Amino acid sequence: MHNLLRDIHHALRRLRKSPGFSLTAILTLAFGIGATTAIFSIVEGVLLRPLPFPGQSSLVTLADIIEGVDYGGDAPGVTAPGVRTYMRDTSSFSGLGGYQPSTYELSGVGDPAQINATRLTASVFPTLGISPLLGRTFTQQEDESSVPVTVISYQLWHSRFHGDTHILGQKLLLDRKPYEIVGVMPAEFEFPLIPGQLNQSELWILMSFTHDEAVLGAGSWGFYMVGRLKPGITIPAAQHDAANAAQEIMRNFPPALSRRRINPLIQRLDEATVAQARPMVRTLFFAVLVVLFIACVNLAGLLLVRVIGRRREIAVQLALGARGATILRQSLVETITLSVSGGLLGLFLAWVALRAGVSFLPETLPRVSSIGLDGKVVAFALGLALLTGILCGLIPAFAAKRTAVNESLKEGGRTGSAGGAHARLRSILVIAELAVALVLLTASGLLLRSFQKIRSINLGFRSDHMLTASYNLPRQRYTTQASIDTFNAMLQSKLEQLPGVEAAGVTTLLPAANQNVRTTFTPEGYVPPKGAGLNVAWYPEVMGDYFHAAGIPILRGRAFTTADNATAPLVVIVNRALAEHYWPGQEPIGKRLHRGSSEATNMPWLTIVGEIGEVKELAADVPTMNQVYFPSSQMKASGGPYATAAMLTGSGGSIVLRSQQPPDQLADALRDVIRSLDSQLPVTHVESMDHVVSEGQASRRFTTALISAFAGAAVLLALLGIYSVIAFTTAQRTQEMAIRLALGSQRGDVMQLILFSGARLGVAGCVLGAVATVFATRLLRSFLFQIDPLDPMVIALAAFSILILALAASLLPARRAAHIDPIQALRAE
Repeated sequence: MHNLLRDIHHALRRLRKSPGFSLTAILTLAFGIGATTAIFSIVEGVLLRPLPFPGQSSLVTLADIIEGVDYGGDAPGVTAPGVRTYMRDTSSFSGLGGYQPSTYELSGVGDPAQINATRLTASVFPTLGISPLLGRTFTQQEDESSVPVTVISYQLWHSRFHGDTHILGQKLLLDRKPYEIVGVMPAEFEFPLIPGQLNQSELWILMSFTHDEAVLGAGSWGFYMVGRLKPGITIPAAQHDAANAAQEIMRNFPPALSRRRINPLIQRLDEATVAQARPMVRTLFFAVLVVLFIACVNLAGLLLVRVIGRRREIAVQLALGARGATILRQSLVETITLSVSGGLLGLFLAWVALRAGVSFLPETLPRVSSIGLDGKVVAFALGLALLTGILCGLIPAFAAKRTAVNESLKEGGRTGSAGGAHARLRSILVIAELAVALVLLTASGLLLRSFQKIRSINLGFRSDHMLTASYNLPRQRYTTQASIDTFNAMLQSKLEQLPGVEAAGVTTLLPAANQNVRTTFTPEGYVPPKGAGLNVAWYPEVMGDYFHAAGIPILRGRAFTTADNATAPLVVIVNRALAEHYWPGQEPIGKRLHRGSSEATNMPWLTIVGEIGEVKELAADVPTMNQVYFPSSQMKASGGPYATAAMLTGSGGSIVLRSQQPPDQLADALRDVIRSLDSQLPVTHVESMDHVVSEGQASRRFTTALISAFAGAAVLLALLGIYSVIAFTTAQRTQEMAIRLALGSQRGDVMQLILFSGARLGVAGCVLGAVATVFATRLLRSFLFQIDPLDPMVIALAAFSILILALAASLLPARRAAHIDPIQALRAE
């Protein structure tokens, strides 16, 4: 310990004598370790941290996989009758329950607001194994009797009730219906664990299936299930158990669904939660490790140069009897001192980055609230600092230990040059830096090209000068279809009268907003090929002059008019993809289809009166699916049991306004219209369509921006590395350059010689980096859109950029060498 303390004191004294070197080394490491720690905190919070439930390994999700249905990355669900059947007929679970994320108008405490909530069966809380902070959860009897009680979140308890400990028994209004508060959940409780911090549920109410859901809900897979496996029960065994229950569910399907086949899917809850986020988080972690590698190589290069500069001092120590192990230990202690200092500074930088950057994380990232610098992350940062110090210090430490005493003491005067082995080692380090920098730069280029292609896609609608907003009519206030229709009619009328509004409409499904709601349909006269799945379409319900307001051109036929009312012939508008698939080369106008499968013979036929282009209903990079648009005035008549009460015919929708003025200038007028019709009704998501589209691309934009930032940092660090090597090498060759100039060489020839050294390193780095790129960029395949991971143009451009920048980094040392005064240089030697 005495020797260690003496070595630390000795290292600190040496570092104080070289403040420039020390500051450069600490900042280089702080950047690398800080960035790695910040990304690791995301990895730990999203992927590694256990769920906030006891015995999480036994918690699973249960869902139906419908044969012939492409879920497009969405989580599959179950039907309301399916929830009941699985709960009743399975024996592999100690607890099993269903839930459904929803939204409600909250009033009675503070200003009315639209909040995220979750309906769930009484068995969900016991299944999760979480007890409330205050009060209790639900009982089975309350669920069966539809008792209006609620459990609120810790956050809502503090924001609306200021942490009142006498909250139990108080009431709040949900959709203007009084609910009694019976419990408050702990601060760390979050369920369901759906992507995005903004989607956290603020309260929970009982499922209490309605008659329509229980009886007519066999065709709506809009519910989810969570369960806890009994001890000793494996997932395959539970899946076999659930498959028997699925047979009972299919036997009870109505005739319209008789062709559907379902297979239960059971997954661990923690795996299902992070499945979509895993590729992005892993890619970011790989990228930041590349940056850390370059920072370590830079530090190793700086330390090697420092050892070369101290070789005479080390030789004297060895000549006076110092052991090689002592030299090795002193060198490692100095390096670890630097790395720990850089680690502590990096930890602070990571804390700052997380405080400022968590809000910019994409909403597709689950468990955002779990991200932070906890004990594991701090331990990771400090452990990484120690490991970095050891690894970076080994090469220069061994170089110091192996210093040849006689040669080093004889070196001096005109023979003072660094050894060839040291020069080769420095060159290898720089080549490695350039190679990994090329990999990151290529990845950044691929993502940028991919993002550019997405931005250039025709969305099928005009997002400019378009304002959107959402509203949701409370069920307790608007109890009849007549009251709903009256509100919607008055809303449409007032929106059209707003100054500057060209067109106004309302829809249940806003394009490019990732609202993946689909229905089955049967086209007239179409004979499906053998083994074909169900015909599925995205089905928005629209009102008013929606197509004009959304900037969706009608290619053939006409748009909906006021004549398309409940008593008129039933009509729909389809997109080109549907028309060309089912009636290729034919005129789609006048063709007919009906909702449901071909067995649903009692469903009314709907006549196609218009055709539109390819509207991107989800994201720009998702293939366009079949689309069928319905006029809201005919929705009940056109769908039978499929026309649920969750659309314009039932509760609300998304408003679309088109105007020549900027959309933000219409926001206040839109709110005034809503208030004039219902002073308590909150209007949400008031934003331009450009913003909606941008939010849909947030995940790709975030990944592209972060990888590009890492690539920029990697290139900068690599350039610093090549500059330091060329500058040091040039300084070591001062005598040689002076002699060349004295013997008649031109200054241009000297510059060319130094630039050639930089170019040689750049070419070697590009060749090695190109080989590494072939393997590394395959990790990006899932993030690319219409771009080959081995795009030759991107790789060539990245390599050319690295080569040019390597020459630029060599330019200053080359100019310095070319302007040496031979007389002064030789006199100094």
